Amino acid sequence: MQQDGKSWDTGYEWKIILILSLTFGLVGLDRFILPVLFPAFMGELGLTYQDLGNLVGILAVFWGISAFAMGFLSDRVGRRKVLIPAVIVFSLMSAFSGMVGGLVSLLLIRAVMGLAEGPVASTGVAVAVEASHPKRRGMNNGIFQCMISLMGNAIGPIIATQLLLVTTWRTVFMLVGIPGLVMAAVMFFLIREPEHGTPDGARVARPGVADLFGHRNVPLAMLTLMCAMGGIFVMGAMMPNYLTDYLHLSVQQMGAVVSAIGFGGALGQFAMPTVSDFIGRKLATLISYILAAVFTYLFTQAGADSLSTLFWLIFFAALFNFSALAILAGPVAAEAAPLGMVASVAGLVIGAGEIFGGGVAPAIAGRIASTSGIEHVFTFTIASLILGFVVALFLKETAPRKTGAA
Repeated sequence: MQQDGKSWDTGYEWKIILILSLTFGLVGLDRFILPVLFPAFMGELGLTYQDLGNLVGILAVFWGISAFAMGFLSDRVGRRKVLIPAVIVFSLMSAFSGMVGGLVSLLLIRAVMGLAEGPVASTGVAVAVEASHPKRRGMNNGIFQCMISLMGNAIGPIIATQLLLVTTWRTVFMLVGIPGLVMAAVMFFLIREPEHGTPDGARVARPGVADLFGHRNVPLAMLTLMCAMGGIFVMGAMMPNYLTDYLHLSVQQMGAVVSAIGFGGALGQFAMPTVSDFIGRKLATLISYILAAVFTYLFTQAGADSLSTLFWLIFFAALFNFSALAILAGPVAAEAAPLGMVASVAGLVIGAGEIFGGGVAPAIAGRIASTSGIEHVFTFTIASLILGFVVALFLKETAPRKTGAA
């Protein structure tokens, strides 16, 4: 935010990045805790691997639809009117997940949760971009996005699996829904509205939906993000059962190893968007894809004899996979957006990635696991990452330092 057209409001910039980061971390916690808890309740509710893939997938599909629709709406009615109710609803849905009696009710709750979490992603990117100085855009989006991995995939599995030693899976679901309600209250007093949804308050004519595709990076980012999210969500959905059922780790061992997804993903989502501010979005994305594929392959060749080896291979696979996601969904999408339509373009890119990568891909992986064995799902992941690399070759560079726009 500029003050009197002269100076940048760095105080507001850092406060908003902090509150957005914590909130997006809770999104990750509420979203990714289900696969971690799944081994504890799949028998009680009579569920299968295919059901796991569908539960992960339905949230992602509705997340993707909502990310675009509600992001587009927030460009018109304001960030606060979309973002704050969304945080309240996804927090309540997390708590309600602990009250389910079977697959149908859990599917319905996860669908509503997806509708509520999608706007936090797309509108959150817009709020972060609008509060950030252009030279810090990649770094700030990295800080914002990395929290979904840190809290959802790193801290969450450890806390959830340890809580299972003293309480039930139902109670764990209910507990993780509470902090989001607190964050919604804080956001009510903190978030400002940029005039007409632009970073500098300039008055501009509103572009239509067709105008969102004016930059070639928009359709390219949609396609390649499908591949990144395919890798991420297949890994996140199937890893707990792969480790317990195929490698025969204990639940607590699994929780510790799976946390590598979060720790690696969080570092990647912060570090590589920051690096992309200097080396460019395209090069950073290409590096991320190829190294994610390499480390995923190495993981598939590792056995259960060394938990530390499993941890570090997953750590680096997740680091580079989440790096690609963060760059594409954050600065690449934002820099390809027409003025005042950042949330719409971010929602469009994120929505495409979610619907296929987060929705269709886990369902396919669930089918592969049920018919051919869960050990074969990572071949699908590696192929998705290689395809993402090929598509990313055609991206146009937009980093301000590389284009001279900063």
